[in-house]
Amino acid sequence: MSGLRGHRAVITGQGHAVPEPVPQEDIWREVFAPRLNHDRIAGHIFRSAGITTRHAGVDPRHTDVSGWSTGDRMRRYVTEARGLGGEAVTAALAQAGLSSSEIGFFVVVSCTGYATPGLDIMIADQLGMPLDVRRLLVGHMGCYAAIPGLQAAADFVRAQGLPAVLLCVELPSLHLQRSDDPADLQTVVSHALFADAAAALVIEPDAGAGLELLRTTAATVPGTEALMTWDVTAHGFRMGLSPKVPDVLAGQVAEATAELLTPFGHRAGDVAGWAVHPGGRRIVDVVQERLHLPAELAAPSREVLDRYGNCSSPTVLLVLESIRRGRRLESGDPVVLMAFGPGLTLCSALLRTVC
Repeated sequence: MSGLRGHRAVITGQGHAVPEPVPQEDIWREVFAPRLNHDRIAGHIFRSAGITTRHAGVDPRHTDVSGWSTGDRMRRYVTEARGLGGEAVTAALAQAGLSSSEIGFFVVVSCTGYATPGLDIMIADQLGMPLDVRRLLVGHMGCYAAIPGLQAAADFVRAQGLPAVLLCVELPSLHLQRSDDPADLQTVVSHALFADAAAALVIEPDAGAGLELLRTTAATVPGTEALMTWDVTAHGFRMGLSPKVPDVLAGQVAEATAELLTPFGHRAGDVAGWAVHPGGRRIVDVVQERLHLPAELAAPSREVLDRYGNCSSPTVLLVLESIRRGRRLESGDPVVLMAFGPGLTLCSALLRTVC
């Protein structure tokens, strides 16, 4: 728990932006099936991923980036990420009823691109944030990075009494790898799962309505560094994703959840909304099984996976947005964010509904 005392940090606005949708079946049939010689196992991976539609800033049906250099991909990253990120932040500010000129701190999270000056400077400038806005760029933490980003934003709000914005923006479509080997299952799985999105939160001091951040936790499993990797190559970033990941995380979920909830006198059954990062269908299965969640509480994670795929860091925020849109939360209701990434690391956040 943060040692800072002072203002309460309350999420008051959310927004997201995605590129054009691409049907999962079309991606398989038009792009990967010909490359992989219509391999039966690869086809099963695509069709059993729990995804109907994904979004891609660079549609692989029309543009093959697999031969692009990392430099070419980074230049395209800046163009796409600025647009999506600006749109997501604008939507979140509108929901909160704030202007960009009121923002004191801007946190940008991304692991799929690199530029200096960074997106924090570029988007702050294009949206008209103050010249003295404080900025933080959180890079290369992977799918769980929204939670440490949220913690940093909340700590600023508590200490300074000024609003903050968190933006997560990822473009995995730019890292398509040139692979025609169906036996390279880690690459096949990454191509079947990942998609592009941006999601933003506005956090305000002492707001009378929203979701107050109470606590975040993190747990890293020793000896698991090789199970999830993201390596920079001459042709983009290459994902390593072991099939052991869900089983390793399964052994951590219950203990990590107890650590998050117990200081506030809660158990898993008290939680009104579970924003579980759908890293894959099996990940959601594991969390639902280990925490004994009813199907309706796991449904938002499955719905986001179906509609958006795994978008890395923005995904858990998309699930949170789905929960808030689809369910009436009462004052005091606890809500949990949970996400997983390299390390292997499990990060969680406890929110409390303020009405």
